[in-house]
Amino acid sequence: MHELAITQSMLDIVLEQAERAGAERILSVKLSVGDLSGFVEESVQFYFDFLVKDTIAEGASVSFTRVPAKARCRNCARVFTLKEFDWSCPGCGRDSIEITDGKELFVESIEVE
Repeated sequence: MHELAITQSMLDIVLEQAERAGAERILSVKLSVGDLSGFVEESVQFYFDFLVKDTIAEGASVSFTRVPAKARCRNCARVFTLKEFDWSCPGCGRDSIEITDGKELFVESIEVE
């Protein structure tokens, strides 16, 4: 259910920016979504389609750019892509890591007319 609140917040940002630009209509919205964000694209799309009714975003498309989960080893500083069940460093084998990418969820771009 958290996708509803996030989608509403995202739509608020999109509508505000479109208004500032003097847009008559929003054609598309591109979102960056990290693999660790926990957000399901289909749910965001469903809520977006529901929330845009009777707004200048009605009929706009939503696309998603997935951001893979990456980490930096605190021991050897190697940056690597996280695997589903193996979060140890492929360089030194330790599991003391810092997540660097994959938690993102933001509006990357808006196309308007």
